Amino acid sequence: MADAVNGASGAAVGRRDSLEGRLGGLADVGKLVLRLTTGGLMLFHGVDKLIHGLGHIRSDLAAAGLPTVLAYGVYLGEIVAPICIILGLWTRLWALVYAGSIAFAVATVHGRDFARLAPTGAWAAELWVFYIVCPIVIALLGGGRFSLDRRYFLRAYPP
Repeated sequence: MADAVNGASGAAVGRRDSLEGRLGGLADVGKLVLRLTTGGLMLFHGVDKLIHGLGHIRSDLAAAGLPTVLAYGVYLGEIVAPICIILGLWTRLWALVYAGSIAFAVATVHGRDFARLAPTGAWAAELWVFYIVCPIVIALLGGGRFSLDRRYFLRAYPP
């Protein structure tokens, strides 16, 4: 009787391992989709700043009493970091740079959004929360199987 029970539990474990193997592949696809979405959406902001310049960023920094040279950090947070996240290159590092860059911008310019609702009734800070939390999730998960991290830095940089 004990063998029958152990055999049944062994079969259940086999099914679970098989399911985890299949879902593991989907998890890597999910990481890729998260990287492409988060990095791609932020890249639009960075390209806009390349085209139109950093004048408004400098103005916001000056109004906050901060050195305007910090405006150049936007290029790291909104262009370099999203490209590296999309490619899965040093994903965790660049995801944290991205999150920090957006958190700094939000604290400097959009801090009041956390205490109010938008005209649509939504939380005014919801977009900022998305742009801060998603890269933190990427940093926690890593680049996954479909990343340059996995291809070139597997030993030093686990997926």
